[in-house]
Amino acid sequence: CLENNKTTKLWKSFMSNRQSIHSIVNSDLYSMQIYDNILNFKDFNLTTKFDKWAAIEVANFDLIPNGMKTYSLKSGLYAIFIHKGAASEFQKTFQYIFGQWLPFSDYILDKRAHFELLGEKYKNNSPDSEEEVWIPIKPKA
Repeated sequence: CLENNKTTKLWKSFMSNRQSIHSIVNSDLYSMQIYDNILNFKDFNLTTKFDKWAAIEVANFDLIPNGMKTYSLKSGLYAIFIHKGAASEFQKTFQYIFGQWLPFSDYILDKRAHFELLGEKYKNNSPDSEEEVWIPIKPKA
């Protein structure tokens, strides 16, 4: 939950063990969230629990370091947004996606992983940072 946010600890642990990961496809990193029972974010608050992953894409799961797990993203449609600015400003992007874009779109959330792609334009807490925000969607019935 955001109230007990351990994201910094997660990424420090991941980055310190990154060199032990084999079959890395590229240098892009992924910050992934899995929300088990959330199909809208109207009731999302600081105590809402979810799984958080620090990840990198690999070609195969043959040699996974101890203490790490594998995850295969399910295919499907995603809405992709660009967040520009520091991570501390992410709340504005989140509010736009779930408060403005999604409610007035022809889509609803799909129950799959949400993630941010931290590619070459990502600069951690820099105001010049950019990251892609991938939101799983499906057409409204």
